[in-house]
Amino acid sequence: MIDIRILGRVDYLPTVEKMQGFTLQRTEDIHDQLWICEHPPVFTQGLAGKAEHLLLPGDIPVVQSNRGGQVTYHGPGQVVAYPLLDLKRAGYFVKEYVFRLEEAVVQTLAHFDITGLRVPGAPGIYVRLQDPFGHARLEAGFTSQQLESDPTYLGKIAALGIKVSRHCTYHGVALNVAMDLEPYSRINPCGYAGLKTVDMASLGVVVAWAKAAQVFAQKLERYLAA
Repeated sequence: MIDIRILGRVDYLPTVEKMQGFTLQRTEDIHDQLWICEHPPVFTQGLAGKAEHLLLPGDIPVVQSNRGGQVTYHGPGQVVAYPLLDLKRAGYFVKEYVFRLEEAVVQTLAHFDITGLRVPGAPGIYVRLQDPFGHARLEAGFTSQQLESDPTYLGKIAALGIKVSRHCTYHGVALNVAMDLEPYSRINPCGYAGLKTVDMASLGVVVAWAKAAQVFAQKLERYLAA
């Protein structure tokens, strides 16, 4: 059982502190939770974050985070999902957890007729910039190194960064719905220079945040089930 909580727009740092507190105080009889929210503009640096990937942050604050991954951006119009799961109780390990998170994104996009793609070695979900509604799979052998060599081919639509402590998860995944995408030009998204970031709106799919959040929460509830 997972308790879904729609938080609306909340500041990033206090939300992370609450996730950490919840995780530290968990006992075996506490139900898993799924927090759905959006944040005011903020850049977050993961544990592996390199300073050179933060180009010109300007007036947007930069917060150091204990999640995995490199630098990313959160802002209004993005649906952020924070699953607070006990993986031991769920019965699967971290690698499968990541796969399930990504599958929930893929299925959410499919609900809106967008084809989401995985790239080996580059967590998150991508779309073909020239054909986001085509159903072809990514070419065999395509690797994360090609994200920089051909930045006009794929665009990133969802970023993933997680933390697991005592087999319990926090942080999570962010799906771009209808954002101001300009701040992504101030960073190398997820550590990839020139990587284009897109949202559903820029692909021509206009949907209210609340509707996208509802569908995403339903898909996460399904694909994260034990």
